[in-house]
Amino acid sequence: MNKIIQNHPDNITLSTQWSHDYERDGYLVVKDVFSTQEVNALSSEIVAVARGDLGEIKGLLPFDSSETDEDIISKYLAFHHPHKVSNLYKETMSHPKLTNILTSIVSPNVKTMQSMFFVKAPGKPGQAWHQDEIFIPTRDKSLVGAWIALDDATIENGCLFIHPGSHKEGILYPMKPHSDERFDPAGESYDFEKNGYDYEGGDAVEVKKGDVVLFHGYTLHRSLPNTTEDCYRRALV
Repeated sequence: MNKIIQNHPDNITLSTQWSHDYERDGYLVVKDVFSTQEVNALSSEIVAVARGDLGEIKGLLPFDSSETDEDIISKYLAFHHPHKVSNLYKETMSHPKLTNILTSIVSPNVKTMQSMFFVKAPGKPGQAWHQDEIFIPTRDKSLVGAWIALDDATIENGCLFIHPGSHKEGILYPMKPHSDERFDPAGESYDFEKNGYDYEGGDAVEVKKGDVVLFHGYTLHRSLPNTTEDCYRRALV
């Protein structure tokens, strides 16, 4: 696993280190960015979204009064653009704790393209190898995913796997459908093994809740299923 895991003070030296490590590896882990209180608030907010308390959302599933909050959110794998109904998520997207890091590794000018909340309850699948730039193309290869861990992410509950340095070639690998039951129905990248990236390899990026993983839009990444019986692997991206 990549050992470049940093804490979050505000100083020029660390900012330079963040930029260097991000350019080298195509990803960066910054520890303790969000407090336990902040993480708990972000986790709880998705319940209000799923219950429809924050407004009508296309695709919400029905539920009855006997179902617990956990029963309701465990039906979902992910929510797209929750910031459109949640002020908390919208404010988090421009939180100084995030923008401080992003302006260090991208440029002084950054903007948000989208948000996603991954629930990943026990038994839920992972996502096959892919590159985010396929889905959100930029003209200058500046796309960054900021993955806020809301639970401890482990190999068992489906943490991220990343191929370090896979952004450097500037290649967007083709995608195809797959039949691997470990992953959700989205397609998967292929043809990258010829460049030395093992299909079953990559760094297992195990992090604690409150940590943030930042990865380049060209960086190959995936996650495996949550094989635990009682551990979520929630993340706001």
